[in-house]
Amino acid sequence: MKRRRFIQLSTGASLAAGSGLAPLCLDLYSFQDGSNLSRVEARFYEKLPDREIECRLCPRNCRLGDKERGYCGVRENQGGTYYTLVYGKACSAHADPIEKKPFFHFLPSSRTLSIATAGCNVNCRFCQNWEISQVRPEQIRHFDLPPAAVTQAALRNGCAVIAYTYSEPIVFYEYMYDTAVAARAAGIKNVVVTGGHINPEPLQELLKVVDAVKIDLKAFDQDFYSQYVKGELQPVLDAIKAVARSTVWLEIVYLVIPSLNDRSSDLRDMCRWVREEVGHGVPLHFSRFQPNYLMKNLPPTPVSTLEKAHAIAREEGLDFVYVGNVPGHEGENTFCPECSKLVVRRWGYEVRDLHIKDGQCAFCGHAIPGIWA
Repeated sequence: MKRRRFIQLSTGASLAAGSGLAPLCLDLYSFQDGSNLSRVEARFYEKLPDREIECRLCPRNCRLGDKERGYCGVRENQGGTYYTLVYGKACSAHADPIEKKPFFHFLPSSRTLSIATAGCNVNCRFCQNWEISQVRPEQIRHFDLPPAAVTQAALRNGCAVIAYTYSEPIVFYEYMYDTAVAARAAGIKNVVVTGGHINPEPLQELLKVVDAVKIDLKAFDQDFYSQYVKGELQPVLDAIKAVARSTVWLEIVYLVIPSLNDRSSDLRDMCRWVREEVGHGVPLHFSRFQPNYLMKNLPPTPVSTLEKAHAIAREEGLDFVYVGNVPGHEGENTFCPECSKLVVRRWGYEVRDLHIKDGQCAFCGHAIPGIWA
């Protein structure tokens, strides 16, 4: 079977079946092949002479001639006007628990409608969702699911949250933004799961319409970003600080990859930076790497390495540090930094005990940062 056909079939199954954790009713919406793309004018670009444009959405600032696409593969210059080709074209739509994102301090146990389109503005060699992030929109099937329909689907499926996730939401910025506006009007929260490779102006506009952002900090080293991500570290750090300064809830995930970004000195420097630039109360998740995509030569992260990272973060003064992708590990739980009592017990994506009342520890009354209700 050819690779493109495999992607089409596997993505179609994903759309139809959902996450396996919760059935998703999308039967009212048409299922399209990859030829039916959108033609909605993109935001954040500059028109140049000779029908050229310069994209200002992400730090790549792609400069493109007529008929050329940006690095992301989903935005195209057509005669000097820049268009998004994936507006309303969700190639993945699942009902997930919010803990899967992961968000541990944002509406625990919430049912979340997660959507994505094709495309990404980086190329991580370890991508878990490469089947949709590293392909052109023509290569995969999708639902014709405009913003109002996403909101309706969330309401019909009992989802209190819409998550923009799986691929890179920044590349379907217009679709995400308009959906967030529609969802907010219907009383639905919006969360973004992103690599944070975005320019300051579009980020500031996005923060006006969403409620939480989880940023994947893939390493604390530019050489790693250059070699394994094909992106830049500094814009990600700037994005983390911008979200932290806003009223939007922030969580950070660091995927620990054996021998590549697990040096104790780098982990310590990163944790110190988080404490000094973001604050000791931001949740920091150390997630276990699993071999995938172009990086199948390395083993899964030893649990002992994740525990080492957890210990370093606590030594550096971070209050809420988690071990991810190890179901049943004590590092999934939340402890009060004042009385040390367990206030949230988790098993994988399931919350089993919750001892937080009005944003405070139920035992000692200490404030536990987050959006709990």
